[in-house]
Amino acid sequence: MNYTQDQTAYMVEEYQNKPTRITVDRLAKELGKSSKSIIGKLSREGVYQRNVYKTKAGEMPVTKVEIVCEIAEALNLNQEALAGLEKAPKAALKALQIAAGSEL
Repeated sequence: MNYTQDQTAYMVEEYQNKPTRITVDRLAKELGKSSKSIIGKLSREGVYQRNVYKTKAGEMPVTKVEIVCEIAEALNLNQEALAGLEKAPKAALKALQIAAGSEL
């Protein structure tokens, strides 16, 4: 799908003013293109910002394995010494991580 220079400039300006999916959908409707096409063009123009996944608490997600590695490091242990610990509930691992003094 081809875009004119005016359309491209308009899309980039609109998206930079409000970089949300709502803007993408509105541009798609206005320009008679698909949202996927708009995202592709904005990406090629170097302005598209992909949504970053966050947990319900608004934090970056951390795996259980990463938490276990941090615990092992805080306790000066080899990761293999804590093998299987990653199967514990995440809340328990976080509590252990805090107690070990190694909160991410």
